[in-house]
Amino acid sequence: MEVINTLGRRKKAVARVYMKEGTGEFVINKRQSTDYFPTLVMQYKLNQPFEITETAKKYDLQVNVDGGGQTGQTEAVRLAITRALITINPEWKSDLKAAGLTTRDPRMVERKKPGQPKARKKFQFSKR
Repeated sequence: MEVINTLGRRKKAVARVYMKEGTGEFVINKRQSTDYFPTLVMQYKLNQPFEITETAKKYDLQVNVDGGGQTGQTEAVRLAITRALITINPEWKSDLKAAGLTTRDPRMVERKKPGQPKARKKFQFSKR
């Protein structure tokens, strides 16, 4: 099996995943995944696609992630892993889709408008 290259995005975060068969080595930005995302919730989100497809510790992952915050980066990596698993075995797509992992979350930060302090907040109105 050759290296599979996929991309995942969430808000401003962009994750590039390089997946190949191996022993389950998981490196994110040249650091172990447990060091890069230390909380258990984030580690659960990263391992979710592997648990659904029952392929834990079967693939080596090299991940480059940039932009956004921790949650956005975590979900971008999860989407990229899901896409890589679907390219390996298209039969897994229905299970991953049922769990809601194949959909790219389109929600972005709303831009600030001129004449307002924030995106929706208005300056205080004085009638007199």
